[in-house]
Parts: sequence; C-alpha cells; structure tokens
Amino acid sequence: MESSEVRASGYWYGDDPEARTGVDALNALRRYRVAETAMRRRTRSALRMNETDMMALRFIVNAEREARAVSPKDLAVYLGISSASTTVLVDRLVASGHLSRAKHPSDGRAVVLAVTPTTHADMQETFGDMHRRMMAVARQLDAHEATIVTSFLEQMSHAVSHEEK
Repeated sequence: MESSEVRASGYWYGDDPEARTGVDALNALRRYRVAETAMRRRTRSALRMNETDMMALRFIVNAEREARAVSPKDLAVYLGISSASTTVLVDRLVASGHLSRAKHPSDGRAVVLAVTPTTHADMQETFGDMHRRMMAVARQLDAHEATIVTSFLEQMSHAVSHEEK
C-alpha cells in the first residue's frame, strides 16, 4: 500500500482522468525519491558521515577520476560554504581517515585533497551492489526509452530548480 506522503492526489492536480498518466509518473518519481533518501540515510550511517561529508567525498572522487586536483577552495565553492567551514570539514575528514592533504604537484605552497584508499574501499563496499542494481535496471531500457526517461528527468530537474515568482 502506498503512503499518502508519496502519492499525489486530486488536491494538487485535479481529478481529470486525462491527468492520471502524469500523476502516476509523479507518484513513481516520489516513491523513487523516498527510496533514495532512505538509501542515503543508510549509507551516511554506515560510513558515519553527514550529507556534506558525503558530497565532499563524491566531489573529490569524481575529480580524481578526471585527474583534477581539488583544493580546499575548490571544495568550498562546490559546497557553497565558507573557508572556515571548509577547514572544519577537511580537518574532520582528515582526522577520521577519509581524506588526506598533500602539496600541490606544481605549486608547493598549495594543498590538494585526496580520498584515502580505505575510504575508496569503504565506498565501493557500501555503494557497489546498489550501483550494479541500478545499472541493471537502466540497461533494460532501449535507446528510445532511455531518451524519454532522460528528457523527463531533465525537465523535472528544471521544473523544481525554477525559482517561484
């Protein structure tokens, strides 16, 4: 049974039968968001980190994949936090063994951040199965279906990002 918290009703969208398909899609999207939120809560708990910690690690891991060095300033800009808050965040992640600091390869005065091998392993263990399950579902889509789903999700992202006037 679907909870009323994840089921859209005629309250917002009216009782027009022609709107049913759209409402069904929004309900499915809400169920996904609830499931994803619960998964993120479980993974933060398993890794003993808060959401900002996870965002920081994800940003640095993605930069490492692209062979980009990440400075504390880069991290502050990405997270939208002050340099003082970034210092506290980085100090906490270094102390907990999730990050390391090193001299920048071309500017010895600058500092670069790196995710530790242990944290990479922990993240693989925590996220690996889930990512494989998600990819298995995504691979079931043919090219046309993937285009439709991608377009829908991009349009929804835009719709919720748009500021109210």
